[in-house]
Amino acid sequence: MTLRITWNQASARRLERQFLANPAKKDTPVAEIVGAMLGAHAQVLSAAELSVGVRAVGVTRAGVREALWKGPGERLREGPGGRLPEGPGGRLPEGRSLVKMHGPRGTVHLLPAGELPMWCSALPAVRSGASPFAVGVRVSEEQAREIVAAIGDALEGATLTIDELSEEVVARVGAWAGDPVMPAFQGMWPRWRQVMHRAGQSGALCFGPDRGRKVTYTRPPEFTPLGAEEAVRELVRRYLRAYGPATPQNFAKWLAGGARWAVELFGRLAEAGEIEEVVFEGDGGWWVVAGDVEFPEGAVSGVRLLPYFDAYGIAAQPRETLFPGDAYRRALARGQAGNYPVLLVDGVVAGVWHQRRRGRRTTVTVEPLGQLTARQERELGEQVGRIGEVLEAEPELVVGPVTAGPHA
Repeated sequence: MTLRITWNQASARRLERQFLANPAKKDTPVAEIVGAMLGAHAQVLSAAELSVGVRAVGVTRAGVREALWKGPGERLREGPGGRLPEGPGGRLPEGRSLVKMHGPRGTVHLLPAGELPMWCSALPAVRSGASPFAVGVRVSEEQAREIVAAIGDALEGATLTIDELSEEVVARVGAWAGDPVMPAFQGMWPRWRQVMHRAGQSGALCFGPDRGRKVTYTRPPEFTPLGAEEAVRELVRRYLRAYGPATPQNFAKWLAGGARWAVELFGRLAEAGEIEEVVFEGDGGWWVVAGDVEFPEGAVSGVRLLPYFDAYGIAAQPRETLFPGDAYRRALARGQAGNYPVLLVDGVVAGVWHQRRRGRRTTVTVEPLGQLTARQERELGEQVGRIGEVLEAEPELVVGPVTAGPHA
């Protein structure tokens, strides 16, 4: 008989496995928390620090930075970002438990260093759609592979700024790679940068320590990659354990991959008995890992504050249920999750929030979309207090309209 699962059951299990129902115990390794999330979005590092910090007892932004930049027996240098120099040979020194690099959807994530064998084999194997760039801007598949190889070669034994890396890539593959044809924030980027994320996803590039105000890139710690098929299958299993039940289309959207590719992949896993189909909220076509069918019975309860691009708000589906009613209009940007920090009440989005820091104080403005109970107001105050602890700041709660726009 096919298992039937409700939204409350799925939501309760997802929150539990994300350390959002109950935070991880003190001294839980930061990499374990990031692994449970399947990566912490780190385009803005402070958002990643909050994503990790709100899931654990006693973790602050300094603890996340230590996991990212500090090896065994090393002292974290004071200064911008509190970062360390690179290790011998220009690579990040061994012993970091986190690495900042391109992850799902080609966006910057914190990933556990111990999971690089899976990530750097699975992500390059994801089949995506057509290039979003105009014909005159695109590179061929052969050119893309040439650029990725040049990036890895340039960063072997080196830590480079983006301008230095660009010079090295052009020197290796030719002037065409440096043509300024990519529309960017304040001008045009060189052609090669359209596949920079592929270098990150394959392990040829990761972020290094800042050089003053400049971002640098280097090679991640050495690792032995898994086979591509093995890595992709493991990633599906990890995704379903964290966010299941899910459809192949959910998985494809989370990775920015092709829907047909994902359907074929799930078909192979189902045929091998590695995943099984369930009925979710009355509909078939949803999947969990085979045998992973224990779900809580109680309804979700509690208040949580999740920052920009938190993994839970992006990956949990169906989005229309996670963002019910007015939340779909207020907390999403044209249907895209992550552009607003969100207030979760009893497992669904029930408002947005924004924090503004001035010196040692941070003001957290929360805009609920409905009336909070006295218990929920107390829990909201506790959550704001936790935000202050993570950011190492004195928090102030303001309940009212959030005037900041998406991704402000």
